[in-house]
Amino acid sequence: MAAEESSVISQDLRETSKPDRNLALELVRVTEAAALAAARWVGRGDKEQADQAAVDAMRLLLDTVPMDGLVVIGEGEKDEAPMLYNGERIGDGSPPEVDIAVDPLEGTTLTARGMPSALAVIALAERGTMFDPGPCVYMEKLAGGPSIADLLSLNEPLPDVIRKVAKRKEVEPTDVRVIMLDRPRHAEQVEAVREVGARIRFISDGDVSAALFAVSEGTGVDLLWGIGGTPEGVLSAAAIKCLGGELLGRLWPRDDEERKAAIDAGYDLDRTLTVDDLCWGEDVFFSATGVTDGDVLQGVRYRGPGATTESLVMRSRSGTVRRVHARHDRSKLRQIIGERYG
Repeated sequence: MAAEESSVISQDLRETSKPDRNLALELVRVTEAAALAAARWVGRGDKEQADQAAVDAMRLLLDTVPMDGLVVIGEGEKDEAPMLYNGERIGDGSPPEVDIAVDPLEGTTLTARGMPSALAVIALAERGTMFDPGPCVYMEKLAGGPSIADLLSLNEPLPDVIRKVAKRKEVEPTDVRVIMLDRPRHAEQVEAVREVGARIRFISDGDVSAALFAVSEGTGVDLLWGIGGTPEGVLSAAAIKCLGGELLGRLWPRDDEERKAAIDAGYDLDRTLTVDDLCWGEDVFFSATGVTDGDVLQGVRYRGPGATTESLVMRSRSGTVRRVHARHDRSKLRQIIGERYG
């Protein structure tokens, strides 16, 4: 073998074997910051202030991350909340170029009322690989774990899907549990689920947390179903891309005006979107930090001058899922970046 060819092969081996930078480990600092800031407002009845605190802290930390980030899913569009807005450029501008989906505070009402399962969430993928829902702010969603992913369908009646899931798990339909948002628009499906004998766990908000719960093994929940936000759908898809399982989505216009806008923009409202349609990047990063205690993550807890956080940090390319428990000295954090950490 020629020396030049040997040198090229050796260089290729070095490049392919050397791990590249795991942005998820940098993003956890971002969701920790948002969670710590929002936690100051837990139970204080002001969801706008809680959301604003999370947004401000998240934006501050994002500007320190070495990346050229473009926000393609910015939570807040549908209710004019404070937000990281769609089209905003974040990071320090250096490579890589990435798309970002963000919900600085998933569960603003949960936080304001001191209820479980509020999260600070962010997902990141290669530029141009996250689904843009256009004018549609809601979608119908169905999610489940790896063992039943192939059984999921939005074109079949939900009771039929439940029966298939029960058969696969070698249980009765009465042993299947569905988690869904408690909304009047779900009344017809609630009746159908109950007629087949399955059980329902209602949640008031927070369907990213619910999707994580549904695709994880041993939680006692088999399926997520419901009509919820499209930003949460893309964030959930990014997480499921790392965890395994499936989420199916179908755009759900709220009225004729939104339906016409979606059709005029070229969206197929009958199409079933999969995880790979919602986030088709090959290297997806996801980080979530608990704000209030929930089924998936422990919330921020104050201990004297410090605070603790728990985060879920994942990367699809490696399949690595980490739980990060961190202790924070609030007085030192305040010296570095001000009063956001309380």
